Amino acid sequence: MPLGIVRNDITKMKVDAIVNAANTTLMGGGGVDGCIHRAAGPKLLIECAKLRGCPTGSAKLTGAYRLPCKYIIHAVGPRWHGGNCNEEALLTSCYKAALQLAKEHNCSSVAFPLISSGAYGYPKDRALKVAIDTIGEFLLENDMDVYIVIFDKNAYRISEKLFADIKEYIDDNYVDKHTDVRIDAMRARSMPRYSCNMPSSDKASYTECAECTVGPDMPFEAMTARQSAKPMVKAFSMPNITALSLDDKLNQLDESFSEMLLRKIDESGMTDAECYKKANIDRKLFSKIRSDKLYKPSKPTVIAFAIALELPIEEVNDMLMKAGFALSHSNKSDIIIEYFIEHGNYNIFEINEALFAFDQSLIGA
Repeated sequence: MPLGIVRNDITKMKVDAIVNAANTTLMGGGGVDGCIHRAAGPKLLIECAKLRGCPTGSAKLTGAYRLPCKYIIHAVGPRWHGGNCNEEALLTSCYKAALQLAKEHNCSSVAFPLISSGAYGYPKDRALKVAIDTIGEFLLENDMDVYIVIFDKNAYRISEKLFADIKEYIDDNYVDKHTDVRIDAMRARSMPRYSCNMPSSDKASYTECAECTVGPDMPFEAMTARQSAKPMVKAFSMPNITALSLDDKLNQLDESFSEMLLRKIDESGMTDAECYKKANIDRKLFSKIRSDKLYKPSKPTVIAFAIALELPIEEVNDMLMKAGFALSHSNKSDIIIEYFIEHGNYNIFEINEALFAFDQSLIGA
């Protein structure tokens, strides 16, 4: 997955580079900065001293020493002063500088903390949006696996309004639905009923049916007794259907998921690369799908492509059916995805933000 959100200790990430939320001196500090310096060992401080600091919005690279990665990219984010002191531009610049350094050093994977969201006071939901937007834009033009690493769930937060809206949508489509189903099932078990499903125009064809011998609300026991006394007299004939052989049915297969996907990409006017990058899918997986028309994808992969193609909900379900899946209101993840589609938001990175916030699996490769 080109962009993932994970809960982990960033000093334990096995990637090419980790990003340190550093201060302008690069000489260590608290929070993530202090943890990285302690884990890397004293040689990191010696190298940092030679760099003579780093301005806010920029980044510099060092070795990783005792850490399991190759490099540490020290990125200096802004302090929060209310939002009117160029903070967003500086934080965006900070992420861009770090990503550019990773690219220049041929890193295929890099892990970020949520820069400036700790002691520097940047609101966590705004810091997260800057991170997602900036990294997402970079990945549309570059191949790299990028992780946003969250150590503590309390350090991760989407906007309160979005969280509340999604929670209400889940409640409306998940809790109430399941409550209704449970009540209906209990009623069905306690009150067995028989329904003849007969059009009113046909009731005269049945003995006593017009007098409710086998009406739709008659208890099963009563219906059985009445039927024994006065049997139905209408005869049924089976329609004349010519059975298809198995070979005939196999020759009438609908288009596969892979065929539908490639057709939709052509119809959208996107290139293959634009589509799989927008879907948060890596190139190798897309190549497998393209080369095998009977490829069996995972459900998150299907949804990711449907999101990238900005399909309406009916076509999303159609694409899922091609792969043997469906959106379900018994699945919170599916309800969250449906919420974004119905609101016309097809940004897969923002959808994954919400899925992570609700402890659901992310979509993409």
